Amino acid sequence: MTTHTGSCHCGKVAYEVDGEIDQALDCNCSMCRRRGGLLWFVPRAALRLTTDEADLGTYRFNTGVIAHHFCPNCGISPFSEGTGPDGSPMGCINVRCLDGVDLAALKIVPWNGRDH
Repeated sequence: MTTHTGSCHCGKVAYEVDGEIDQALDCNCSMCRRRGGLLWFVPRAALRLTTDEADLGTYRFNTGVIAHHFCPNCGISPFSEGTGPDGSPMGCINVRCLDGVDLAALKIVPWNGRDH
């Protein structure tokens, strides 16, 4: 299994995540279309913060069930946390924030988050 590293722009929020990226979702919800993230979902246990949790900013909107984390210093949103359809804890990784990932090699799947 591959361990990827990722961070915000300034590095104040950094993490490691285990797994193989097979695709990324391009969501059109009001949040994602503005921030331009490409999303990869992993079990929450596969995501490890390598910087201080106190450095996370968190934004919740709509139903408030997803914790959209961002860096209060540079403003970048490297990951979110929530629960999967089965209720298990999930991490939602912005693959644009991962080091060394060839975005052109990924299958990008449009996701209609606007109407969900």
